[in-house]
Amino acid sequence: MKRLIYRFLINTLAFFIAAQFLPIVATTPVHIFWAGIILGLVNLMIRPVLIILTIPLNLITLGVFTFVINTWMIMLTSGLVPGFHVPGFGVALLASIVVSLANWGFKEIKF
Repeated sequence: MKRLIYRFLINTLAFFIAAQFLPIVATTPVHIFWAGIILGLVNLMIRPVLIILTIPLNLITLGVFTFVINTWMIMLTSGLVPGFHVPGFGVALLASIVVSLANWGFKEIKF
C-alpha cells in the first residue's frame, strides 16, 4: 500500500514536471494531482493486460512499443480527468517519456 501511494505521488510529480515543459493543459494543480492518481490506477489495472496482449509487438520492436502503451495510458488519463488535457499523441509520447524516467529514477529508492 505504501509503495502504491509513492507511485501515485511520483506520477503526480512527473506530471507537474511535464506540464512545465509541454503544452499540457491543467486548469489547477488539483487536476494534475488527480491525473497522477488516475494514471496510477490505469497503470495498475489496464496496462498489464495491454503489455501481455502486445508481447509479440514488443519483441519485434525490442520493447520500444512500451512507450506507445504508456502514451495510450496518458491519453486515457487525459480523457478521464476533467480539467486535464493532453493535446495530442506527440505531447502524450513526450509526457510518457518524462513519467517513465521519473518512475525509473524513483524505483531505485528504497522506502
